[in-house]
Amino acid sequence: MARIDIPEGDQPEIVRVWSLRPEMGKAVADLSYAVYSQSALPARVREAARMRIAQINGCVVCMGWRIPELAEQGVDEKLYAHVEEAHSHPQYSEQERLAVEYAERFALNHRSIDDAFFERLRAVFTDPEILDLTICIGNWVAFGRLTMILDLDEACEVRPRVTA
Repeated sequence: MARIDIPEGDQPEIVRVWSLRPEMGKAVADLSYAVYSQSALPARVREAARMRIAQINGCVVCMGWRIPELAEQGVDEKLYAHVEEAHSHPQYSEQERLAVEYAERFALNHRSIDDAFFERLRAVFTDPEILDLTICIGNWVAFGRLTMILDLDEACEVRPRVTA
């Protein structure tokens, strides 16, 4: 149950909560749309970073969220299974490894993101891609934690992982 009073209605809490601040709700929806539909990053890079933030945030819903359409871009269960070991696991590209490391640093120790780390980022990402990744990570950290803190995560309208 949510930690704040949410208006009654048929929609999930995660939708109804934004009726308390519709101006902000629209902005959040627009940012979410941009992150998931307008990002120029490869899907595997984006999803590896997203999954690492979900793990750090401890969001069960986000950890279970899958976008089936991304399978054709190489996003599969093997990608998700080893995200915590991405720095040393052979299946990850340098971009994927750095995206996961960036997500970890951003969420756990942002002060460790120094010029040396940015040199490593710029060796495999363009500046627009770094900005894109930074916006995506910031979105996932912020709104993953918002839903957890307000206890909205059980009502999150994401597609749960389907197990056979």
